[in-house]
Amino acid sequence: MPKIRVLVVDDAVVVRSRLSKLLAEDPELEVVGVAANGRIALAKIAQLNPNVVILDVEMPDMDGLATLAAIRQTYPHIAVIMFSTFTRAGAIATLDALSLGASDYATKPSHLGNIEAIRQHVFDDLVPKIKLFGTKQVKSQKSKVKTQESGVRSQESGASSNFSPSDPPAVFSPTPKIVAIGVSTGGPNALAVLLSQLPADFPVPIAIVQHMPPMFTQLLAERLAAKSRLKVAEAVSGRVLEPGQVWIAPGDFHLAVQRDGKVVRLVTHQAPPENSCRPSVDVLFSSVAEVFGASAIAIVLTGMGQDGLRGCQQLREAGGRVLVQDEASSVVWGMPGFVANAGLANRVLPIDQMADETIRQVCNNT
Repeated sequence: MPKIRVLVVDDAVVVRSRLSKLLAEDPELEVVGVAANGRIALAKIAQLNPNVVILDVEMPDMDGLATLAAIRQTYPHIAVIMFSTFTRAGAIATLDALSLGASDYATKPSHLGNIEAIRQHVFDDLVPKIKLFGTKQVKSQKSKVKTQESGVRSQESGASSNFSPSDPPAVFSPTPKIVAIGVSTGGPNALAVLLSQLPADFPVPIAIVQHMPPMFTQLLAERLAAKSRLKVAEAVSGRVLEPGQVWIAPGDFHLAVQRDGKVVRLVTHQAPPENSCRPSVDVLFSSVAEVFGASAIAIVLTGMGQDGLRGCQQLREAGGRVLVQDEASSVVWGMPGFVANAGLANRVLPIDQMADETIRQVCNNT
């Protein structure tokens, strides 16, 4: 496999230099160039043909959002990972970028105190995303070359044909009392599609774990509230679950549910990460399985890794149902793919059909 070609775009020379040196430590990556602003970056993309662009948000002359729009117009298949500051302004710009078609984002480690912590952050948060999207680009380019040489249309491998969205629908027997959703990479857009299609009188509460840091989750909740007929907010520990309310786990806090007499309350806590995640989908799903059992529906949407797999196992053992997003409509078919391939999914659906199926499962039984 050829090395993944990376272009680093940032107006700070220290960031360009340090990040380039760190990425060069990985034998699978090659930093083919750097750029101080968007205009220089666009010229270098044409020259260097990178697989992945690491793009700063705040830059002079041509900022990250304008650069992203230009890249998507001219080079729609290049992966773009936003590299944003851990500030409210950076979070707002990052969510804007995701809605404009950025592949993913990573936060700058500028808030960390020492070189080793910065290095660890880059290799834990940024490098896996570069490899994920870069490998896709390299494989895609190799596939195109083979197709051109053979004159035969290549077929994408790994499709989820064994999990047809047209499978006969099954009726959920117990009355559903909650919908729990787990999502990661590609989540903001997937959640916007799903929640915007649910009716204002949706009869059960919704609890969501989206892998995001603090502040980002609050802004995500505000944006989803503006696009949905439901009430959407960041989760607050102790609040009672109510129909039609959507709760999003706050960044760096696990979200769970807990029975308190005749009501069920939200619980947020900072127990150790699970699957290297806090919030973790497994934590939420496990608590939902324990409290609601067969009266729960779990939905696993696009995302890296396998967070949620163990929780889905527990929920299915308790009699609940699991819906997962299909590969074709997922940005990354990691979390939903693990669940589907483990045989835990009742249905595998494209994101634009997920709301209708959720409504059918919930509203046809209430």
